[in-house]
Amino acid sequence: MSDYQNTLQYAQQQDQADPLRPFRDRFLIPHKAGQPQEGLPLTYLCGNSLGLQPVAAREALSRELDIWQNHGVEGWFEGEEPWLYYHRYCKEPLARVVGALPSEVCPMNNLTVNLHLMLTSFYRPTAERFKVLTIASDFPSDQYALETHVRARGYDPDEVLVEVRPRAGEYTLRMEDILQAIDAHADSLALVVMSGLHYYTGQVLDMPAITQHAHQYDIPVGFDLAHAVGNYPVQLHDWQVDFAVWCSYKYLNSGPGGASGIFVHEKHHQAHLPRLAGWWGYQEERRFEMTKGFVPMAGADGWQVSTPTILSLAVHRASLAIFEEAGMKELRAKSERVTGYLVYILREINHTYGNPVTIMTPANANERGCQLSLLVEERGKALFDELVRNGIIGDWREPNCIRLAPTPLYNTFEEVWRVGQVLDHFYSQI
Repeated sequence: MSDYQNTLQYAQQQDQADPLRPFRDRFLIPHKAGQPQEGLPLTYLCGNSLGLQPVAAREALSRELDIWQNHGVEGWFEGEEPWLYYHRYCKEPLARVVGALPSEVCPMNNLTVNLHLMLTSFYRPTAERFKVLTIASDFPSDQYALETHVRARGYDPDEVLVEVRPRAGEYTLRMEDILQAIDAHADSLALVVMSGLHYYTGQVLDMPAITQHAHQYDIPVGFDLAHAVGNYPVQLHDWQVDFAVWCSYKYLNSGPGGASGIFVHEKHHQAHLPRLAGWWGYQEERRFEMTKGFVPMAGADGWQVSTPTILSLAVHRASLAIFEEAGMKELRAKSERVTGYLVYILREINHTYGNPVTIMTPANANERGCQLSLLVEERGKALFDELVRNGIIGDWREPNCIRLAPTPLYNTFEEVWRVGQVLDHFYSQI
């Protein structure tokens, strides 16, 4: 934006005017000894990999530990908020984050487990339609899930999986190529499934357009929202997406390995879809009758399998309460602004030093969340190490990619300005 300025005073003014500034105090910012400015908090730009710990997490865990201590097994049934219904306590705030009805979402399991569960229900191959359209170089776990799932169904992944990839010399996908691939394989496609926001490039795909286009051919569509949930605003219900899965330990700040979640559109709730079942998805009011014959709970809850991890859900709930208070609209507004500032700073570096950094993430703010993926072909690892030495934590992806994610709940404009200062010093010494 034209009003950006590469000065400390400007960055501090933006932070003072930031309506979300108080939320930074709701998180525990890591400190690390041995940095150039000993004792100061790290500049943590790695929420795309693991979000920071909410201050409220410890109290939330302590509360459930007290219930365990004082009630034992009766904690499932006793008190104001019995564990038996714990998933319900997360449903409404989670639904608002992903643009869904509460009945369409359920926090449960881990992401790849949930992806397999959704594939069981929504990948229904026939002799004519048995292929799955996805994107090349999607997150490895998704690739492995698709490969092994179709193989377990008796198919050869090389014959089933249709992968759309960037064009030669390009880093991101073109929407027209995805839509044309759907057209080209429409007669043989049983499913379209892919990440809504690509983990490596930071590109947001046009999920409503993909969904609408595939539905013209009666092809169901699902998305992995691991890098989108809590980061990029989605409206899964209105977009008519059939299903989605996500994790909660990135932008949802729910702890390492935190509870995943699913979305199943209400149009499928009355359908007798095949599923892999477990006792926690059985009708809640009859669950403890221990009777034979699976009868699912209504809505997305009927896809639950195992007893929920209450301690994990407690942290998840504490973080979702912060999203309720902040609001996705306000978070998105700051995200566009602060990530745009990082783009501006990086362009200043490129202008001064002859373009040493390529921003792979799309320039259009509507096609990205808060993550920027930087291709640094010369001395990339050295630059990353220099950032770390100066207390700036992003992440490194082989062979030459640095990912930085200014997360609107806890990152500041001043931190983005500091990134520019470190880069300026690094390249001035070469």
